[in-house]
Amino acid sequence: MVIVAQLVTSFIAAAGFGVLFNAPRRALIQCGFVGMAGWILYFVLVQNGMDAVPATVFGAMLVAVFSHILARIYKTPIIVFNVSGIIPLVPGGIAYEAMRNFVENDYYNAIQYSAKVMLLAGGIAIGLMFSEVANQIIRKLVTKKSRA
Repeated sequence: MVIVAQLVTSFIAAAGFGVLFNAPRRALIQCGFVGMAGWILYFVLVQNGMDAVPATVFGAMLVAVFSHILARIYKTPIIVFNVSGIIPLVPGGIAYEAMRNFVENDYYNAIQYSAKVMLLAGGIAIGLMFSEVANQIIRKLVTKKSRA
């Protein structure tokens, strides 16, 4: 039951952000699917004992891979799927807690939350970048093989 709730809410969050981002209407379901897939991978990995930062990296990598695939299929820019799909992984709640603790002069907890936010945001960036680099390498290998 928890997985179903996670699936539904992550799909709505990603598709809803696609609406705010002015994604094409024909791509909103795909945006929701990309965000749902990345979040569920993250959620399952964390539930099985993995730390949140590497789970975020893997979730972001999955989002980027699906974004590349869907961008080619639907002839839509990759950024439409990347931005909408990455939204469920963004550590907004933790960032809120960090700011709240700064305002309440609880600097010990504020620094801990801030460090976690930075690590998670870095994990998102690394996951997206790694997937893009892998895609470029694969594309070059395929073009070299087809020329030979």
